[in-house]
Amino acid sequence: MTKTEFAIRLKQGCARVMAAEGELTEIDSHFGDADHGLTMTKIAKAIAQAVDQAEGGIQAMLDDAAMAVMSLNGGSAVPLWNTWLDGLQMDAPAGGEIDTVQLQAIFAKALEELSDMSGAKVGDKTMMDALIPASRAIAAYTGGDEEGLFAAAAQAAAEGAEASKGFVSKFGRAKSYGAKTIGTPDAGAMSMSYFFQGLAGA
Repeated sequence: MTKTEFAIRLKQGCARVMAAEGELTEIDSHFGDADHGLTMTKIAKAIAQAVDQAEGGIQAMLDDAAMAVMSLNGGSAVPLWNTWLDGLQMDAPAGGEIDTVQLQAIFAKALEELSDMSGAKVGDKTMMDALIPASRAIAAYTGGDEEGLFAAAAQAAAEGAEASKGFVSKFGRAKSYGAKTIGTPDAGAMSMSYFFQGLAGA
């Protein structure tokens, strides 16, 4: 996959997140600050713009995206997405092409970095409920093309976000609502799921 092809997928992910702003806001209004949709739209716009304007190779493009998010003011999603994007660029190739093995490596590193920072696991009703399954699907992928890799990740992320409905919130403002949060998906898991759907072109 070339840098240009990767950039297109990243921008599709951003577009998918922005299209879901209203839904994400509605979900977050139940037990949060009702700002997740707006925050994620800011993040998605910043990523898309950085990717569009990035010079250099794939690592530089992902680094630009991380830096663009870091400069934003917003909710808790900003440092989380910055950490994840920064993790993606760490082991990314400096040149203009990336293969499936390299994709597996960068997504594994990104998950490692974010896990160290957030401490959240599957079942805690956070963005990790979508990201961890997606990352595991990428790691387990045995095909040779990025299309199949991202499709597997998107499916795992969607299933993880759906499963978050059955969990009790253990982080953030929603934590104080306890068992009342059961039945509502986590907004962060949903936005991450939509991003992976965009990466897959879904």
